Amino acid sequence: MHSAATAATAATETSPALPASAPGPRLGVGIDVGGSGIKGAVVNLDTGEFHSERVKIPTPQPATPEAVGEVVAEVVRQLKWDGPVGVALPSVIKHQVAVTAANIDDAWIGTDVHELLTRHLDRRPISVLNDADAAGLAEVAFGEVEAKDGAVIFLTFGTGIGSAFFADGALFPNTELGHLLIDGTECEHLASSAVKDGLDLSYKEWAQRVDVVLQEYNRLFNPAAFIVGGGISRKAEKWVPRLTVDVPVIPAKLRNRAGIVGAAMAAREHVAP
Repeated sequence: MHSAATAATAATETSPALPASAPGPRLGVGIDVGGSGIKGAVVNLDTGEFHSERVKIPTPQPATPEAVGEVVAEVVRQLKWDGPVGVALPSVIKHQVAVTAANIDDAWIGTDVHELLTRHLDRRPISVLNDADAAGLAEVAFGEVEAKDGAVIFLTFGTGIGSAFFADGALFPNTELGHLLIDGTECEHLASSAVKDGLDLSYKEWAQRVDVVLQEYNRLFNPAAFIVGGGISRKAEKWVPRLTVDVPVIPAKLRNRAGIVGAAMAAREHVAP
């Protein structure tokens, strides 16, 4: 396996980021750990916009805790950041311990993620949370106004289906709706965007599957709205209008920025499930 320094690839050359203590806008750093890439940026926490270029490094294979911790540290070094760091992981996080592992190595299960990342990041303050929860926090803060009112379910369609529950903007962490069963099959095996790609489904065919999933979520949880994110939300006009579920389905605004922004918010606000 190549070292993090060898594998590191920044999106573009960046100028040095302001330190956390510098005057000006409130800043934070968020890191979003995915199955294929580990992405990070300095975030303007007043606007939700990136204050630096995004840095992306390929996720090491296997994506063991120590290997990922090394890459997270490399992302922070490239950002030239000296303050708290928030990290979004594809895992249920309880008391800063990983309980599950999706698209990362099973060795994460039972790992004290706070201890791991604190060690790799020179003992600085760390906040760790589920990646869908991070994206949802960002959407509530900087996305659709509807996300702040009533019961809202935020969903990300990608390799699986991530979920985050909000009540008047307050997060109920670590929901895993993608694993809910419909006729014996997990929802994300019916309607993730990976399923669409794997089966070469048209948007019409895939929207029918998404509709089945949302109808079940609506029956069980009765949300005021669904907010749908993930990369496929960029083409929401091709599938959202085909849905028949009797609840507003709103495309997310932050899209692929959301996980980084939400992780940076968690570090600033000391969110620690």
